[in-house]
Formats: sequence, C-alpha cells, structure tokens
Amino acid sequence: MNHRLGKGLAGYAMQVERTQGRRYAEPAHPYRNDYERDRDRIIHSRAFRRLENKTQVFTRRYSDHFRNRLTHSLEVAQISRTAAEALGLNRDLVEALALAHDVGHPPFGHSGEAVLARLMAGYGDSFDHNLHALRIVERFEQKYVEFPGLNLTFEVREGIIKHSRDYDATRFPELAEYRLDDLPPLEAQLIDVADEIAYNSADLDDGYEAKLLTLTRIRDGVPLFDRLYRPLERKYPMAVEKLKFNEVLKRLIDTLVTDLIETTQARLRQKRIRSVARVRSEARRLVALDPAGARENRELKDFLFRRLYCHREVGAEREKIVRALEGLFRHFVEHPRSLPPSHFEKTREEPAHRVVCDYIAGMTDSYLLEQRRKLLGS
Repeated sequence: MNHRLGKGLAGYAMQVERTQGRRYAEPAHPYRNDYERDRDRIIHSRAFRRLENKTQVFTRRYSDHFRNRLTHSLEVAQISRTAAEALGLNRDLVEALALAHDVGHPPFGHSGEAVLARLMAGYGDSFDHNLHALRIVERFEQKYVEFPGLNLTFEVREGIIKHSRDYDATRFPELAEYRLDDLPPLEAQLIDVADEIAYNSADLDDGYEAKLLTLTRIRDGVPLFDRLYRPLERKYPMAVEKLKFNEVLKRLIDTLVTDLIETTQARLRQKRIRSVARVRSEARRLVALDPAGARENRELKDFLFRRLYCHREVGAEREKIVRALEGLFRHFVEHPRSLPPSHFEKTREEPAHRVVCDYIAGMTDSYLLEQRRKLLGS
C-alpha cells in the first residue's frame, strides 16, 4: 500500500536527497544525512535546552514529575516516529520537526504566549510562537563562525512554521520563500496531530496526578477513556486505581495513534498519492483522525478545557504569571537601557517592543521571575 522506495520510504515521503538545501551551502557529512544533522543541531541548541524550564500546563510548584516543554517535545517525537515508520515517512525529518516544534514558545506555556500576543497587538504587532521559532533558528542561535543561526534545511524551516497552521501569502509576504500556497509535506503535517495526541493525554495524566481531576470525573467527561476503562475494570477489579488509570491512558494513546495511521493510510490510498508534489497540491491536509476519532479527541480537549485549564487553582497561577510577564514587558519597553547590552543595541535597528518581546520569549520560567524580582520587586 505504501509504495515504498529505497530505505523503507514511501513515494510520498520527503527524501533527504531531494531537499531544497540550506541557506548557506555546506559540504556533506560523511555519516549523517542533512535531516539527521538538523535534528542534532536542534538538540544542541540553547533554545532546546531552555525548554526544560518552560511550563507545559503545571508549574514546578505542583511537582517535579509533571511535563515541561522539553519532556513534551520528547513525547511528540516518540509518537511521531512511530507513526512515521508505519506510514513510510522520513523518520529523521519527523524527529527534527518534533524536537523543534516548541522552541519558539515563551515562558509559562500558553498563558505566556497569550500575554505577549496581547501586548504586541497594542503596538499593531503580533507574537506567533511558530514564527518566533523561525527567528530563533535563523538568527538568535549563534553557534557557527560561517553563518548566523543553525542553517537548517528548507524542509525543517518550512515545517517549523507550517506544521500547525497555514499562512496567507498576502498577509505574510516575508515568508514567501516557504511556498505558502502549498501544503507542507506529510512529515510536517504529522507533527500537528501527534502534538495534539501527546499534550491531551499528558495533560489528562498530569491533571489526575495533581488531584485536580478525579477518575470518576474523567470517566464521566471523556467517553473514550470510559470506553477503554470498562473492560479493564472487569478484568482487574482489585487493581490499584492509579495503575488502572495508567493502563487506560496507554490504551488511549494507542487508540488515537492507530486511528491516525490507518486513517492517513486510507486517505493516501483513496487519493492515489504517490509523490510529495501531490501532497503539496492537495486542497486539505491528509494526516488526520477519522470522524469518530476526531470527535472523541475533541471531547477530550473540551473536557480538559472545562475541568483543567479553567480550574480555579490553574487560573490563580495564571494570574500571577500574567502580572509578572506584563510588568516586566512594560518595564523594559519604558526603560530599554535596563535590557542586556546586546539587546539594547538591537533597539537601534528594531522597535523596542519587538526586541523586548524576543528577549522575554526566550526566557525560562525561573529567569523571568528572577528578573521581575530584581527589577520590580516581589
């Protein structure tokens, strides 16, 4: 069915030999292909390491065991590689994109991103974590003497910005080189769905571990979880609740990933997709869950929004984060000389609000709070 070519890749997979290359030419490596090198450059970047201290949903006030952006990225990579193998996609490209997909996130997760987006809108500007990730790998990471940034291949840079959304070419002319009128390859499309499966299941796990979600409430609010729980309960009625929860969560991930693989295979077969060119020219993305799986996944997302993300304890934490980030942003815009010298120099070329936004977006949770205490008090 997969119409696989050499090295186990399907005809619709992005073959590294057909890459559009790097912005700055480099000689080939003797034993790593270009996508493997991109993956390694991402892993060794400072932005990737900082993900270890950037919130996913729960701050470290709750526990050291909960996910952060780094562990989440590893979970996305694991799910993505499994699906890529089954679909005959390029696993090296998939892994590079999975590991890079969150490097543009600011401190304190989606709460931090929402604050930066709102503050930037006040200047007629914007903040988008995908576009910020592109700026990181193109400009802010400085590791090589011969070129700025990480000099990643075109497909990795394209996937960083296009894996989760499509950009209007008329609104984003600065992104014209990234073929905005075309869909991205399947490897990039896969990251978006794998990301959603990873964070939905992880947030359910962390919410239960934090005792903000009870087993009864989860079973009542998530039909897929309850459907998987019932036969397990009959088979292991005396098992420890946490172990039964763990088993169901494992089966929930497996159910969604299997659905993703089989639905995508069916779409590719139905449309007779044989090449990357055909993938790019399609009217809509090909990597997806089937309607029933998408409904169950949406029910899980809706439950998490109602019962976890809007929980009063999570909301109280969010308010503290909003005040800290907003206060620091306004301080730096009003007093740009309090920025580090290298960032203050950038204000001679770019608006202060943009420089401040980039600086804060690169901070870890703990560094942001440290800077707020240092400059504004507790």
